[in-house]
Amino acid sequence: MTTRQTAPIAAPMSSYEGSCSGDAGDGRAIREVLDRIGDKWSLLVIGTLRRERLRFSELQRHIPGVSQRMLTLTLRQLERDGLITRTVHAEVPPRVEYELTELGTTLIQVATALADWATSEYPRIEASRAAYDAR
Repeated sequence: MTTRQTAPIAAPMSSYEGSCSGDAGDGRAIREVLDRIGDKWSLLVIGTLRRERLRFSELQRHIPGVSQRMLTLTLRQLERDGLITRTVHAEVPPRVEYELTELGTTLIQVATALADWATSEYPRIEASRAAYDAR
């Protein structure tokens, strides 16, 4: 009796997988957006601005560890991408405020879900890292 091997049946490709193959523009979009929101500070800025408009110094106080330079660069990139707005008030001294745009607010649910996942699963990630490093 001979055993006939069959190739495994491939699961249908998700829209995500399809977007990453070949020259698909969607793959580029995914990489660029994840580069932006996946950096060290962007999601923290977006999360901090989810409730209210804040001045630069207030933002910096709410995000421990961010330097003035990194916060400035992050805010510029988020503004460039249309996720926040920067409003300069003609006062002495000038007052500058930042707030999420309508587009920026669409990230809140996704960002919150990712933050919740990271917080709840971090002990397992740490344990996995320790086990890997102990090998």
